[in-house]
Amino acid sequence: MVVKIIELVGSSPNGWEDATKEAVAKAQESVKDIRGVDVVAHTAVVKDGKITEYRANVKIGFVVE
Repeated sequence: MVVKIIELVGSSPNGWEDATKEAVAKAQESVKDIRGVDVVAHTAVVKDGKITEYRANVKIGFVVE
């Protein structure tokens, strides 16, 4: 078995968990057989002293056929 890794950034106004789920959901649209996700970093956009966007940098692994 060979696994390929892609790196993505998901975003959400609701939190880092939702940002991670968004990245996986988007990858699932074009990639089959996703086996895992590794959250590399969490970041956020701040405006007027408040977090307005959460971002999750992730690596997604899927089997190459």
